[in-house]
Amino acid sequence: MKLDGNIELIIGDITSSEADAIVNAANPKMLGGGGVDGAIHRAAGAGLLDACRKVKAVNGIRCPFGEARITSAGNLRSKYVIHAAGPIYRNEQTPASVLESAYRSACELAIKNGCHSVAFPAISCGAYGYPYEEAAQIAVHTCRQYPQLYVTFYLIDKALADVFRSVI
Repeated sequence: MKLDGNIELIIGDITSSEADAIVNAANPKMLGGGGVDGAIHRAAGAGLLDACRKVKAVNGIRCPFGEARITSAGNLRSKYVIHAAGPIYRNEQTPASVLESAYRSACELAIKNGCHSVAFPAISCGAYGYPYEEAAQIAVHTCRQYPQLYVTFYLIDKALADVFRSVI
């Protein structure tokens, strides 16, 4: 459902996206996990994990909170996976700035790599516990700053989609 200029909402599976890049709500190690991260790694196959292992790690961290990294997409339809590490809400003193930075970093990496379309999940809204309304406001506000990107938010259920829709 196209809602606003360059922003669309879909209730569904982000791994089915044909966007130039799919954003993975990654953990800092970038080696797979649960939720969206696990789903993307399963759908992409071993090639994605191999690509993640090639990203230089510092003390086991490949993608610090609030940053993003880009890899090939393995078996996905997209050309790239952009791994963005959002904050663990209860552990972060400034979760809004870290979440905004994760979205901004992902958008900038997409542009730098010639992408015109990007599929985002609701970063940090699953196991990382970010409140939906605040997260939606940050996500939409940040992505609107990149009108050259066509952004599709793939959301897991109607409740989350309704929150995003209310923000737009």
